[in-house]
Amino acid sequence: MLKNSYKNIKILYVEDDEIARENGVEYLQNFFETIYEASDAIVALQLYEKYKPDIIITDIQMPKLNGLEFVKKIRQKDKKTQIIIITAFCDKNYLLKAIELQLVKYLIKPVKEKEFEEALFLCVNSLQEDNSNIVKLENEIYFDTFNKNLVIKDEIVKLRAKEILFLELLIKNKNRYVTYEEIENYVWRESVMTKDALKTLVKNLKTKIPKDLILNLTNSGYKINV
Repeated sequence: MLKNSYKNIKILYVEDDEIARENGVEYLQNFFETIYEASDAIVALQLYEKYKPDIIITDIQMPKLNGLEFVKKIRQKDKKTQIIIITAFCDKNYLLKAIELQLVKYLIKPVKEKEFEEALFLCVNSLQEDNSNIVKLENEIYFDTFNKNLVIKDEIVKLRAKEILFLELLIKNKNRYVTYEEIENYVWRESVMTKDALKTLVKNLKTKIPKDLILNLTNSGYKINV
């Protein structure tokens, strides 16, 4: 799906497990033509400096230098390169660090093929559109559209499924009011949305984020104020 349109994109794949690295590179060859590989972050940094890859895929747990420290070194001078972090640990501190490092897609092992492909597609799209999956809503308030995390003052705020979908929809259409029909189709999917259900959803969400972030236009819809 990606190969024909984005064959010029350069990939750097960092994984200390040889078999996992070979399998990863083989899979990536289905989409991209130029793939560099490294067994540790030190070698990866050298390859990064030499080839300036567009997308970096790295494990966290590695010898010599862990994945997050590797990414931090890159982020000191490069905010554009897309990065996918893969880890066996679903750890709150790792998630917060991913937000802090910006433009990071965070995948938990074992990574499903569909999730990996989606992350690759989002990286390519971010390169093309020059945007990020980390959206700043207000000072110290961020929403990660890929990992579906709302972070307020370095704390991950738990959202319900419909709250995530609603917030996601508003962010995708942040320059306009989203109609009630659009909200019903995106958030409620196959079920019916009542006015009371929508009001309750918005009310509950406003207890978790500043109230003035969500605007309502009577008989029209909702908009996020960012």
